Amino acid sequence: MLNDSRNWLDLSRNERLILSLIRRRGPLPRAALAQATGLSAQAITNQTRKLIQNGFLDEGAVVRGKVGQPSTPLSLAPDGALFLGLKLGRRLVELALVDFTGAIKIHRQEIYAHPTPDRIIAFARHGIATILSSVPDPGRIAGLGVATPFRLWDWGAEMADWHGFDLAGRLAEDLRFPVFLENDGSTACAAELIFGRLSLPLDFVHLYIAHFAGGGVVLDGRLRVGPARNAGALGSMPVPGGRQLLDVASVSTLEARLGHSLPPDDSGWVVPAEIEGPWIAEAAKALAFSVLAATALLDIPVAVVDGAVPASTRRLLVDATRAEIATLPAAGIDRPLIQEGSLARSARILGAAALPLAHFFEPDGSLT
Repeated sequence: MLNDSRNWLDLSRNERLILSLIRRRGPLPRAALAQATGLSAQAITNQTRKLIQNGFLDEGAVVRGKVGQPSTPLSLAPDGALFLGLKLGRRLVELALVDFTGAIKIHRQEIYAHPTPDRIIAFARHGIATILSSVPDPGRIAGLGVATPFRLWDWGAEMADWHGFDLAGRLAEDLRFPVFLENDGSTACAAELIFGRLSLPLDFVHLYIAHFAGGGVVLDGRLRVGPARNAGALGSMPVPGGRQLLDVASVSTLEARLGHSLPPDDSGWVVPAEIEGPWIAEAAKALAFSVLAATALLDIPVAVVDGAVPASTRRLLVDATRAEIATLPAAGIDRPLIQEGSLARSARILGAAALPLAHFFEPDGSLT
C-alpha cells in the first residue's frame, strides 16, 4: 500500500475540490474557480500553481477579446493520475487502465463459461503486471477498483467457490497500491456521476441493463450504497406478475428467448425484431414501474437508463419506458424525466476505476 504515503497524492480538500469542479464542468479559468469555491483569487492562484507543478492540471491558451481581463482555462492533465479498473461479469472479465480524464488507455478482457476465483485472480495478476511494465510512469497509478456483482454464489452450484472468497484482499497481496471493491450496479451509476456526459441533478436513479439488470442511486450528489452496500439494487425490485425487475429487463431474459448467448460487443448483436420488440415492451413496463416506485420513495427528478446493449436497443428501451411511465398513475408525485445513459458497455469498468479516483481526488475522499 505504498501509494497512500506518496506526496503526490497528499492533496488538500480545496485542491481536490478544484479538480472535481474541472472534471464535472470542463476547463475553467481561475476566476470561475474562485467564484465556484468561494476561495480568494490569491488562494486559487496558489492552489492551481501547485496542481500544475504536480502534474494534475494543464494550462490552456489565453482567451482574449471578452469582457474583463484575459483568462487562461485550466483542464485536467490526462496523465496526472492513472487508475486500474477490474470488472467481473457473468461471462466476461475486463481490466482497464483509465487516465485522469476518464479515457481508457489499455483494455484487456477474457470470456468464460463462468468465473472462478482462481481464473479471475490469474487474469488480473497477469494483466496488471503487463500494464505496469508498459506504462512510462507506473508510479502514477493510484489504485485498483473492482466492480463485481455481490453474492456470486447465488448464480448456481458452479459458483460455490465464491462464498467467503476475499477478492479484494487476494488482489491486494501483490500490489503496492490500494484496492477498492463495490457492487457493479453501483459502479455503473458512479461512472455516470464522475465520467458521464449528461447534465444531471443532485438526485437520480440509474438503471443498467446487462446480463442481469441492476441499478444505483445518487442523492445530494453522492452515490448511496446503504449499510449492506445494496442500496439502488433495482434489479431486485418486485414488479407486477410476482417477479423482480431482473427477471424481465435483463439481457439473460432476451437470450433465453433467442435460445443462445449474445456476444459481449455491439458488432455481434443480432436479434430479430420479432424477438427484441416484445422483450423491449415487457422490459419497459417493468422499468417504468420500478422508476415510478423509486420516485415515490426518493422524490428523484431523473432516471438514467443505460446498459451493455447497442445504442439502438438502448434508445428503444428509453423511448418505450418514457411511453409506459406516462400511462402509470402518479397522483401526488411528479413523473421523472427518463434520460438515456452516456457510457454503455464501458460504464462498469469506468466505475471501477472511479473508486480509487474518488478516494484520492474527490473533496470528501469517497463517492459515497
